[in-house]
Amino acid sequence: MTQTAVPADANDAGQALWQSCTELLAQELPEQQFITWIKPLQATVSDDFSKLTLVVVNRFKLDWIRAQYAARISALLNQLYGQPIQLDFALMAKAPAAKVLPVRGPTDSEEFTGVLAASSNDTVLNGFKNRLNSSLCFDNLVEGTANRMARAAAMHVANVPGQLYNPLFIYGGVGLGKTHLMHAVGNQLLQNKPDAKVLYIHAEQFVSDVVKAYQRKTFDEFKQHYHSLDLLLIDDVQFFANKDRTQEEFFNAFEALLAKKSHIVMTSDTYPKGLADIHERLVSRFDSGLTVAIEPPELEMRVAILINKSRSEGAEMPEEVAFFVAKNVRSNVRELEGALRKILAYSRFNQKEVSIQLARDALRDLLSIQNRQISVENIQKTVADYYKIKVADMYSKKRPASIARPRQIAMYLAKELTQKSLPEIGELFGGRDHTTVLHAVRKISAERQTVSELNQQLHVLEQTLKG
Repeated sequence: MTQTAVPADANDAGQALWQSCTELLAQELPEQQFITWIKPLQATVSDDFSKLTLVVVNRFKLDWIRAQYAARISALLNQLYGQPIQLDFALMAKAPAAKVLPVRGPTDSEEFTGVLAASSNDTVLNGFKNRLNSSLCFDNLVEGTANRMARAAAMHVANVPGQLYNPLFIYGGVGLGKTHLMHAVGNQLLQNKPDAKVLYIHAEQFVSDVVKAYQRKTFDEFKQHYHSLDLLLIDDVQFFANKDRTQEEFFNAFEALLAKKSHIVMTSDTYPKGLADIHERLVSRFDSGLTVAIEPPELEMRVAILINKSRSEGAEMPEEVAFFVAKNVRSNVRELEGALRKILAYSRFNQKEVSIQLARDALRDLLSIQNRQISVENIQKTVADYYKIKVADMYSKKRPASIARPRQIAMYLAKELTQKSLPEIGELFGGRDHTTVLHAVRKISAERQTVSELNQQLHVLEQTLKG
């Protein structure tokens, strides 16, 4: 790539470059890490734009940032600028005096909600910290075939808690919007019933609370806190695996909440019966309400997400660019939003309008990896290995169910994971007509919505193909 034209004021260009870089880092790093280490940094750039220097407040922070983040910062700067730019560090001439504040210990209620690690977006109502992100609601959750059933069930829970779909168990891969949906349930319930006691936590926080209660012999306070909730939203329950005491306490909380008609919403990366090393009595409770999947978003939904999200970022993404990105970023919403932010940062720094070519340049590493990893041939081999048939059966004329079914699944995955057209896919499956491929794609897509076993198999195959 040719070097980007630098504005006359190199320092302005340096600030623009650093701002674009920090926008990308903010998406990659946990919020607390970004706030602690990256946000306070100041950047200066040399007149010939060959070096960008980050000014750090003290030696400890300088050494830590250099060791932990320098390589990634350099890579992002080089990607945004278009050619290598030297990264250097310098100590601030005189660090600003820090105001010393008294330190207090956490109260019991804070201890059991993990308040010390809470996000600044957490909502506090009536002195109760619910750990909800108020910006995640139903209004800004794009609806599509992939999440329609889960969204409808979640809205019902939010508006009529404690009745149908209790518990509500939502499962799916990483970055598909499960957490967004749970926050939306909590925020909607609080809008309807401001006095409701709602708590969102990650399963690891529940584990941590159990350990603290065990160490400090404060199980009475622990139970009082969790058993008093009106709505418990708990993320990634697969983290309970092999933690017997945690599973016992969650079972007790589960029973107590159901007995008082409080609602429980859980998420996981797999359906209840697919959870490993979780007690059977707990799995049966998970499966006793409604279990619903969130799928990877379809093309139209991905396009809508890109356009809506870009508007919320104060930018406009042309529809043809959204389609280009959506066709190439298929796995989940999180990666889709990450791709969008890369494009917007690249556009701002280069002072260019968002276009397909600019998107291609901004995402060149991602596109290169995808083009290298996923091919129809790779899909055929992976599916054949999974279902224990020969690769040659993929393009043979044999039609027994043991062969025809995996072949249809491979056709479906080829349509979902590659850029090949229906006729091209048909040709690679033994010269079949495009209508045969279309029938297979529609059949597997429809069954995926209703047959949990097939859906789980497809999840495994997709994760294997994506590496």
